[in-house]
Amino acid sequence: MNEIPEPQQPGRLYVISAPSGAGKTSLIRALIASANNIGVSVSHTTRPRRPDEVDGVNYHFIGPDKFKTMVNNGDFLEWATVFGYLYGTGKTAADLILGDGKHLLLEIDWQGANQVRQKMPTTESIFIFPPSLAALKDRLDNRAQDDDATVEKRMAASFTEISHYHEFDYLIVNDDFDAALLELSAVIKGQGDQFRKSRQLDVLKPLIADLLP
Repeated sequence: MNEIPEPQQPGRLYVISAPSGAGKTSLIRALIASANNIGVSVSHTTRPRRPDEVDGVNYHFIGPDKFKTMVNNGDFLEWATVFGYLYGTGKTAADLILGDGKHLLLEIDWQGANQVRQKMPTTESIFIFPPSLAALKDRLDNRAQDDDATVEKRMAASFTEISHYHEFDYLIVNDDFDAALLELSAVIKGQGDQFRKSRQLDVLKPLIADLLP
């Protein structure tokens, strides 16, 4: 008689936040490519699709009316307005990934992170810093995705984003990409205690002072 297999354990939920230009998207993509037990929920947005983006892959691109209907229906785990556009994480997609036993990474801002923590208190959160204010400015200037006015808005929003670093469980600096990737991977594996906020604050004091003048 065949034994009945044990029920699969649900995955863990991680929210990852950072100012624009800190490199969180590249880190998350590299981490997913190196592991088969990590999932990412494709967010919904009202932002126009860029030429190199694919609907349903990069984002679900929808209109403001449909987005508001989804909000009213309670379809989002979290949602926020960022640079004038609406962004949201679908609850159904998130539940499917976690229920499948995979860890779910949500690349969201501090507003969304707060919403997720309130709904799912066991969520673990990671904040990624750029190595310096000068490096952050340089990365935004060299992305070639935005005009000067948008870069200035992103820079101003970065200060707001960084000011919420103390709300996160883990703090990582993306100076050397490979080193930051190893640190992020350690946190997801449950081996990143050295990157907990309580152990990082003293080490990162000079950087935080530079980023929040």
